[in-house]
Amino acid sequence: MKTYNIALIKGDGIGPEIVDEATKVLDAIASSEGFDIQYNELLMGGCAYDITGDPLPKETIDTSINSDAVLFGAIGGERWDSLPREKRPESGLLRFRKELGVYANLRPAVVYDELINASSLKPEVVKGVDLMVVRELIGGIYFGEPKGREGDRAYNTMVYTRDEVVRIAHTAFKIAMERGKRVCSIDKANVLDVSQMWRETVEDVAKEYPEVTLSHMYVDNAAMQLIRDPKQFDVMLTGNIFGDILSDEASMLSGSIGLLPSASVGAKIGVYEPIHGSAPDIAGQGIANPIATIASASMMLRFALGEVNAADRVDAAIKQALSEGYRTQDIADYGAKEVCSTSEMGSIIANYAAK
Repeated sequence: MKTYNIALIKGDGIGPEIVDEATKVLDAIASSEGFDIQYNELLMGGCAYDITGDPLPKETIDTSINSDAVLFGAIGGERWDSLPREKRPESGLLRFRKELGVYANLRPAVVYDELINASSLKPEVVKGVDLMVVRELIGGIYFGEPKGREGDRAYNTMVYTRDEVVRIAHTAFKIAMERGKRVCSIDKANVLDVSQMWRETVEDVAKEYPEVTLSHMYVDNAAMQLIRDPKQFDVMLTGNIFGDILSDEASMLSGSIGLLPSASVGAKIGVYEPIHGSAPDIAGQGIANPIATIASASMMLRFALGEVNAADRVDAAIKQALSEGYRTQDIADYGAKEVCSTSEMGSIIANYAAK
């Protein structure tokens, strides 16, 4: 029997609850499909700081790098906000991404027909939306040097190398080849030198994918177009800070941040996680929506493990649960026949996936 080794990082807040439901579904589909999953539970975030004094222990990095994939919940919370920046959970996460070399953040935004009224936009605008934001994750303004504060002056630097743009562009074009064969590259080339280089480099990479149609859009217009006509997009390719903002905007097309997954992938390893945070205000109440984490586990099956049929079955199980009216509290106002706890929703999806 084929065995996969998965680094499991539950994190803070609702992280342990939602990751437990994702592993429940993974175990069910693994048994049905004839493979095995072994989990190595690791620490990161506030919980890691509380135990080790470091939000990212070295063991977490080393074990993750030597795993087949990483399944991650969420980190952070107000209780750690007063720590020095380098000790805060978010700093641990940035270091983690850099250490693992996960340079491409993949965020699908899909609107389920069963929840079309959950979106704040008109149904005719969001019906059929299925797009992927491909965000460069370990370069750009969040990591650029120099940065700092000098009295009343503060500064950060947006820096990209050609090689960094080339590798994220290849990721976007390869994904587009499996989807609608359209890439829209988002930049600010009218005012930023780094965006001009970005655009030129993406155009060079596009020559290797003649079947894919490439377009360009300024980031401010892209933000508007995501609301005006989101169905025009297939794959959106962009840098770190622009992608951070646009992917959150795209996530709300579905109506709930608790529905959408993400993957952060590199040459050797991928980290799969829901796009939402740790939601400490609802932690331990059994009301968190596990669907985003379960969908992230499906992305892990598809992209990291190559278990495409298993991923398809998990995706179908999510849709079946929604189509039959099962809802967690955050989406209870939209066609609920039964309001479920976190654990109940995980069990329902696991049972459908295993059939």
